[in-house]
Amino acid sequence: MNSAFINPLARGTPAVVSRTRAIKQWTREVLTLSDDAIVSVNELACHVPGCPPKETVVLVMQGARRMQVSIHKALQDLTEADIALAFATMGRPD
Repeated sequence: MNSAFINPLARGTPAVVSRTRAIKQWTREVLTLSDDAIVSVNELACHVPGCPPKETVVLVMQGARRMQVSIHKALQDLTEADIALAFATMGRPD
């Protein structure tokens, strides 16, 4: 078997899964979302100048409502305050 095989269906390490669940819960609390809302959390490589190597993208879909924020921090470095600030400043001009 090739040791370089990557399982695209793998859920990640328990620590990452636990942290992702926490971020989803913080998002639900900050935005007071209903149970039918979908919250997706992904960590991506950041290509913006001055950005750390990783950023976290949080996407919320509820009915026709769709919101997305990119936070220039790695998943493991996020706090509930970061989530609240990102959604509070969403839509404001820079």
